[in-house]
Amino acid sequence: MGGGNWKFAWGPQDDGDSIAAIHTALDAGVNWIDTAAVYGLGHAEIVVGRAVKERSDKPLIFTKCARVWNENREIGKRLKRESVMKECEDSLTRLGVDVIDLYQIHWPEPDEDIEEGWEACARLKDQGKVRWIGVSNFSVSQMERIVSIAPITSLQPPYSMLVRGIEDEQLPYCQRNGIGVIGYSPMRSGLLTGMMTAERIAAMPPDDHRQHVPDFQEPRLSRNLALVELLREIGNQHGVSPGEVAIAWTLRHPAITGAIVGMRNAAQAKGVLGAAGLKLSPEELDRIEAALQ
Repeated sequence: MGGGNWKFAWGPQDDGDSIAAIHTALDAGVNWIDTAAVYGLGHAEIVVGRAVKERSDKPLIFTKCARVWNENREIGKRLKRESVMKECEDSLTRLGVDVIDLYQIHWPEPDEDIEEGWEACARLKDQGKVRWIGVSNFSVSQMERIVSIAPITSLQPPYSMLVRGIEDEQLPYCQRNGIGVIGYSPMRSGLLTGMMTAERIAAMPPDDHRQHVPDFQEPRLSRNLALVELLREIGNQHGVSPGEVAIAWTLRHPAITGAIVGMRNAAQAKGVLGAAGLKLSPEELDRIEAALQ
């Protein structure tokens, strides 16, 4: 929803389509939105603010700090206290809200400043600017460094059947310590939706950064597209899409609180809602696990 013309864009995006996607999700009962200041260099927050402005069923809004940009649209890493405080004020303005429900450190970079950045987040909570504070992309050792400063509400890591690095350490740690986990990219940036083909990936616009991700390139691509066909077969038994199976797979883990699912338009929003009620059987989980070996 941040649109094109920035470093991590997915190509151009129509704001009207973005707002329709949000309204469709809210109408279906979705009650939270996760965004970040850096998405579209502020634009995604503006779009979210526009989408929820007139809604009576206000969703919880989560956003992030620690990524800043200059007039040349170059992105920098910042966790200094003054920067975090200003970033929060700017996000409040773009979102058009008085308080942010969950404010997260987007990346633990620079590493030497994570304590200072977390102290700033705690101060924002004390000031009533944010209700809860969390982290994103943190390791266990980094969480242990900051937890004495203020409790960690949540961790936001990447998690999908193609990206499982958090299973050994972060997920058990969060379970032991009562930290919620909001996994992002459960469909591996669209690769597991069932809509991707080698031809479509090859035709991606120049500013779609996904074409440079190894999972979207050979030799991994062919294996991943074969996996999608298994997800399609399983999904057909439940009347859902491969993407919904992929999302449900992440939600099967007891440490996962929720899954962040990107959507470009109302049709895509409708196309993922079935994951919320889908429970995969042990046999189906075993088949997926075998395909991943």
